[in-house]
Amino acid sequence: MDITELLAFAVKNKASDLHLSAGLPPLIRVHGDIRRINLPPMEHEDVHAMVYDIMSDAQRKTYEEMLECDFSFGIPNLARFRVNAFNQERGAAVAFRTIPSKVLSLEELNAPKVFADLTTRPRGLILVTGPTGSGKTTTLASMIDIINMEEDCHIITIEDPIEYYHPHKKSIVTQREVGVDVPDFAEALRRGLRQDPDCILVGEMRDLETMEAAITAAETGHLVFATLHTTGAARTVDRIVDAFPTDQQEQIRTQLASSILAVISQVLLVRADAKGRVACFEIMISTPSIQALIRDNKTFRITSDIQTGAKFGMVTLDSNLMSLYERGLISYGDLITIAQDPQSIVAKLQGEGGRR
Repeated sequence: MDITELLAFAVKNKASDLHLSAGLPPLIRVHGDIRRINLPPMEHEDVHAMVYDIMSDAQRKTYEEMLECDFSFGIPNLARFRVNAFNQERGAAVAFRTIPSKVLSLEELNAPKVFADLTTRPRGLILVTGPTGSGKTTTLASMIDIINMEEDCHIITIEDPIEYYHPHKKSIVTQREVGVDVPDFAEALRRGLRQDPDCILVGEMRDLETMEAAITAAETGHLVFATLHTTGAARTVDRIVDAFPTDQQEQIRTQLASSILAVISQVLLVRADAKGRVACFEIMISTPSIQALIRDNKTFRITSDIQTGAKFGMVTLDSNLMSLYERGLISYGDLITIAQDPQSIVAKLQGEGGRR
């Protein structure tokens, strides 16, 4: 099989990822599980030739200098892929993440209605958080697509690499790739503020400079979407504040309190009732009470506010997990493993008769 045939095989089998690694046969990840393709182990030269075949000259140069390269790659009428080419003990390796060619609607993602409501806000910071592979990019693409369809505005996305392509609909969409169109996220944000944006998507808030630029953009009248590799609203706020020097943290808490609109934390779990995966969300919506908790460095009380904030569209991760479990969508094992307070979950189930 050549690289196109392998990727077509992965898409046909609904794989989220394809792995090529010297010393192993090709592997695909389907519904969270790695599976070997019935082919001979690949040599270093095979993997190296395959990845070089789809790289540009600039990407090859980066790969040779840095021994690793991130880029995106598309096959017409099949799909787009996010690619990470790297080296390991036995030789060359590459990981392909499948990016669906169609942006899914929030309804298709079974996302709560509050997600669509957030897209109508004129300014502020919306954070979508979770571990790698939890669907953050897909959720953000769906929210950006709503704005693109319904608002007359200028949307700027800053990504590394560009994953979903957004055609111009009612909005103008400017998509910029880090390392290709702009040096880094922070610089792209600073320059973006001079390009008359209404809405800015930051693919990842990796460092202090990017966090600072994103918060400033939200404060100065823009709707900013960004991702972080954190779990839970309280941890997300703490992660941002802790990235700053101690003497700036009080100011950042004040800025965050006034600019943050929502924190959406998500995980993807294997469905217990059918093939596929289901998303579980924790949703924090900014209220005067939560703003005060952020300002006063009392983030440990945010979860309590989320528990009592259902009328605002809020839900805790554990409450959402219980709902999915009671509807038969996830297993008991996932319920207990992912829960932030598994002891309370077990106690609640025992109170309901210990159903498993």
